[in-house]
Amino acid sequence: MDHNKSHWSSFKRQIASKSDRKIKARKESKNIWFGLGMFGMVGWSVAIPSLLGIGLGIWIDTHIQSKYSWTLMFLVIGVTLGCFNAWYWINKESQGD
Repeated sequence: MDHNKSHWSSFKRQIASKSDRKIKARKESKNIWFGLGMFGMVGWSVAIPSLLGIGLGIWIDTHIQSKYSWTLMFLVIGVTLGCFNAWYWINKESQGD
């Protein structure tokens, strides 16, 4: 019976040790490279919809005569969508904290 108790105690210590290492690894994984990667992802999340909006706006402005600037309107729409996209990714990444 004593042998089972010591075996069980050893097993619990191993589990606790592995759990502590896993938690520590998760905390340490968010270092400077993680921050730079997130910064880049947020930048591209805003830049791509903005550039697509500008491209679409320029194309519409060259093909359709209007007193409104479609380029400016689609730029604002692209930036807005990009900001929501960036917010989504930041929110998703911060869920693990």
